[in-house]
Amino acid sequence: MNSFSLDPVSLLPASTPVLVGPSGWNFPHWEGVIYPAGRPKGFHPLEFIAERFDAVEIPASFDSYPRPEVVKYWLDKSACNPHFQFVARLHRQFTHDRRLDVPSVEAFCAALRPLRRAKKLGAVLLTFPWSFRFTQENRDYFIQLRRAFAEFPLVAEMRHESWGCPEAIGTLIDYRVGFANIDQPDHVRAMGPTAHLTSAIGYARLHGKQRPDWYVDFEERQPSRGPGYKYSVAELDQWQTRIRDVGAFADRSFVFFTNDAGGQSFWNALAMKQRFAAPKRQPARTEGPLLEHLAVA
Repeated sequence: MNSFSLDPVSLLPASTPVLVGPSGWNFPHWEGVIYPAGRPKGFHPLEFIAERFDAVEIPASFDSYPRPEVVKYWLDKSACNPHFQFVARLHRQFTHDRRLDVPSVEAFCAALRPLRRAKKLGAVLLTFPWSFRFTQENRDYFIQLRRAFAEFPLVAEMRHESWGCPEAIGTLIDYRVGFANIDQPDHVRAMGPTAHLTSAIGYARLHGKQRPDWYVDFEERQPSRGPGYKYSVAELDQWQTRIRDVGAFADRSFVFFTNDAGGQSFWNALAMKQRFAAPKRQPARTEGPLLEHLAVA
């Protein structure tokens, strides 16, 4: 069984919703760059993001299980946007440490159920390291993960190119796991840009091409510094085409930018969101430096 992998020829708008946003919101280095300096009274970064986007990734769930009171707080702060969706990253113990035990699975599922009950959980993202190649052993473990988290819609980010072979794609289709089409820094046998659809969820995750904090077998754990990688208009054009092609067959699609250094993920996500906005839709608020950023994207 093959995935939908289309040539970039479609000029029609996506037939299903495309939800765009940054990966994360709790970035101290955004203060005075994206967020107002000094964090004025009543300001919360998640509310700021929910007013401008329809989706966000939760990077924190990769390192810790969200507490119920924290999840409720997220729901409260994003209530300004009734269409807002969260995508939670699966905890690293399942994808990197490969510790799959019943108590841990239940604890993580329980942490996310409030989001699911509120119909605010768009998906759970499995981010695998480059070392997780397509082998029989890893395929079997992937299937175990799918069964362990069967109550959630899953999407998998595979950084090694071996997961692009027909048998690997067929595995994702058979087990209804979405394929995260990624843009990542170049390294040996890295997964290149794709336009695959293996479940009802279309997904794109853009990391940027130059990441001094990018590691092959480790996650991005260093603080994001410097101006960051800014996607050009030509690069956004290419990804818009891939996203539109995938979205033509998906129930819904998510697009996230992880290049948070210098606030670039915010500006790139805003530019991509505008590309999929309805022609007559007007933004609720206008960012002061928005035109400058979009003009030189």
